[in-house]
Amino acid sequence: MSKIWQLSATELARRVAERQLSSAEVVNAHLARIDAVNPALNAVVHVLADQARAAADAADRRLAAGEKVGPLHGVPFTVKENIDMAGLPTTWGVPALAQAVVPMDAPVVERMRAAGAIPIGRTNLPDMALRIHTVSSLHGLTRNPWHPNRTAGGSSGGEAAALASGMTPIGLGNDIGGSLRNPANACGIASIRPSAGRVPDADCGPIEGSLLAVQLMNVQGPMARRVADVRLALRVLMGAHPRDPWSIDAPFEGPVTPGPIRVAVLPEPPGGRIDPVIAATVRRAAEALADAGYAVEEIAPPRYAQAIDCWSRLIMGDFVSVLDPLSQMMGADAMTFLQGFQALVPPLADTTAWSNLMVERHAIGRAWSSFMAERPLLLTPTWTQLPFEHGVDSATADGAAAAKELMRPVVPANLLGLPSACVPAGRDEATGLPIGVLVTGRRFREDQCLEAAEAIEARLGLTTPIDPVRR
Repeated sequence: MSKIWQLSATELARRVAERQLSSAEVVNAHLARIDAVNPALNAVVHVLADQARAAADAADRRLAAGEKVGPLHGVPFTVKENIDMAGLPTTWGVPALAQAVVPMDAPVVERMRAAGAIPIGRTNLPDMALRIHTVSSLHGLTRNPWHPNRTAGGSSGGEAAALASGMTPIGLGNDIGGSLRNPANACGIASIRPSAGRVPDADCGPIEGSLLAVQLMNVQGPMARRVADVRLALRVLMGAHPRDPWSIDAPFEGPVTPGPIRVAVLPEPPGGRIDPVIAATVRRAAEALADAGYAVEEIAPPRYAQAIDCWSRLIMGDFVSVLDPLSQMMGADAMTFLQGFQALVPPLADTTAWSNLMVERHAIGRAWSSFMAERPLLLTPTWTQLPFEHGVDSATADGAAAAKELMRPVVPANLLGLPSACVPAGRDEATGLPIGVLVTGRRFREDQCLEAAEAIEARLGLTTPIDPVRR
């Protein structure tokens, strides 16, 4: 029989609703799991034990009183520490913000609570969420449960490590350059970067607005061990919210696509090298989709390498304006990585260059939209190399370049506002590390992304949670 902390969020919600488990039992089981394995991983950086136990007791009383409850009633969840929670600091992983207590929940936390979920902890991230390796100058290094000497990914690395090791059944992260999908890939769990506007994004930061790159490309989203849980959480989180002027109400399920859904498969993305083991994993995932009734074809979307380059110029062209204040908050390694990344991207010279970049982005988006009208899904690697050893990304200029190269499949979805799901599809025999693949779809067709991800999971998915591997 599975232990409580091994159960999915969907199963936990069902058992609590049917009074097979109390919320108190569920919360205490996950708090005990945090005590048992977090010292080896440093994924959860702030445990909310007292608050969670009080909320669980209240949840059990509501159920006993026959009150109507939400779809995640009594289920614990964790929250990345750059997402606002009322009465707690939103630290962004840096000492300068260690006491930056906020007065209200972010919309995604508000909606999880409204669905009955109970926050039990805050999870680690790299300084200012600007790295694909999770080490914080405030909280330290998060280790990968599958291999303690390899990165857990970033920037939502604490969430992914906590999920993979059973400390939480569901979590909240965000994604401007793969930050929901990079760590899902590294830690063998599932996640989705929703379409731009699908899930509201708002915070109580020191400035009222956001950089253009953040407005266009950042999203909030769910992470879990199973695709079904990602779907459940996304349905809780989605929809317009008054604090996000660009969030919208859109149906979760779109029109039925006639005939077998065509999938473009890109095992070896342009723009750099790929580990043959990862390319082979993508092809096995394509076979799983073919067996499930999809029509698969190895073909690249138009302007693929240009989309990656455009993302790089957009994010660095914008973030260069805040490098000075960032340098006063971020640790030395984090700034070394950011500066190394910046050195690889030609600067935008003037307003004309900015205008031309937006024109280029629009042209790429139009080309992809036409391509995906015929092939609604795209299957690719998540990373083109296995998770790297700790600190390699910031140790040398070559390390930063290698990190930029390996993450290239995740960024077209950010540039174009597309939904993109990560699902485990195998492991590397030599290292034991998980390998995830991406299923990217048309805007607001998360339903199709998740259905395909579930077909891959059914054939190739990993058994999680795991006990942290010790070497």
